[in-house]
Amino acid sequence: MSRRPAPRPGDAPTAAAATLGVSFRSPARLAEALAHPSAGAATNNQRLEFLGDRVLGLVVADLLLAAHATEDEGALARRLAVLVSDETLAGVAREIGLGAHLVMSASEARGGGRENPANLADACEALIGALWLDGGLEAAAAFVARHWEGRIAALESPPVDAKSALQEWTQARGLGFPEYRTVSVDGPDHRPVFRMSVEVPGHGAAESEGAGKRRAETAAAARMLERIAQRGVARGDGGA
Repeated sequence: MSRRPAPRPGDAPTAAAATLGVSFRSPARLAEALAHPSAGAATNNQRLEFLGDRVLGLVVADLLLAAHATEDEGALARRLAVLVSDETLAGVAREIGLGAHLVMSASEARGGGRENPANLADACEALIGALWLDGGLEAAAAFVARHWEGRIAALESPPVDAKSALQEWTQARGLGFPEYRTVSVDGPDHRPVFRMSVEVPGHGAAESEGAGKRRAETAAAARMLERIAQRGVARGDGGA
C-alpha cells in the first residue's frame, strides 16, 4: 500500500489541493489563500479571509437551522459562535494539514507560524473564501459541511455564553450588570482585535482580547468567571 508523501512547506497550489482534499479551477485562488501576509507577496490571504468569514457564517447557520428545527434564535446563536470561532477554525486547519502549505517568511515559520492558531484560523477562512470565488457557494458549502457537520452533531446542547452566565451571577447577588470597557483596538480595519475589560463590584476587572468586540467581551467574562470560581474554592463556598 503506497503512502502519500508528507506535504512540504510552500508546495505548489496543485499539490496542496490534493493533500487538502479540495479542487480549484484556478490554482491562483488557492495560492492566494495560502499566502500569509509575512511572505511579502503582491497579494495575501487577508481579503479572502474577510470573505470566508461571511461564507462560513452563512453555511453553518443554514446547517444549524436544518439540524435544530425547534431551537430559538438565542440557542442557535450560541451554537454558531462556537462553531465559527477561531478555535474551531484552527482545529479544522490542523485536521487537513493546512499549516504545512502556508507560504510565509522564514522568521514567521521559525517562530511557530505554521502552528499558530490565529494563522491557521485565518488561512482556513481564506480557503473557504477562495472556494466560494472559484466554485461558488456549492463548492464552499461542500467543504464546510464535510468538516463541520460532525462538530454540529457533537454539540449536544447550546453552550452557555460566558457573558450571559456572568450577568446571571451578578444579578442573582444584587451586583447589577457587569461593566465592559474597551481597552484598545489593534489589527487591520477589516478584522480589528479588541482588548476588553469587564468589572464586577468586589472582584475587580478582568481583560482579554478577541477578533471582534463581542468575542473579546465574552473572553473577558470567561476570565472573570474563572477568577470568581477560584476565589470561591479558596473560601470553600464554590464562588457563591
